[in-house]
Amino acid sequence: MTRHFWTLANGVMLVMFLFSAAVQFNDPDPAVWIGIYGVAAVVCVLEIRRRTPVWTPVVIALIALLWAGTLYYGARDVPISSLFAEWDMRDVRVEEAREMYGLAIVAAWMIVIATAVRARAKTRRRAA
Repeated sequence: MTRHFWTLANGVMLVMFLFSAAVQFNDPDPAVWIGIYGVAAVVCVLEIRRRTPVWTPVVIALIALLWAGTLYYGARDVPISSLFAEWDMRDVRVEEAREMYGLAIVAAWMIVIATAVRARAKTRRRAA
């Protein structure tokens, strides 16, 4: 993976996480959602600058995965097409499914970053 592509990928995810945080202001519990998307955005900024401590994305991924797990029961039977069928939150199961998948995206990207940070550290150790 080239440095430019990696920086671009983190920039795209940064914008996505910031947008995800911004649309939470009309949510009944915006602080927790703005918080999780906000810390994911901060990790993207750290990674763009190549300053990410490896433990940070790991902790965020674990939190997001555990949180997504708590939503799984209510969201497991919701078809993917229902997530995009309407923007209004009329069905609690659809809302939980959207939240669960959002957390899964956060967790997945944090795992990708943690893997890259670990690989970069390993390369540095070999070069030293």
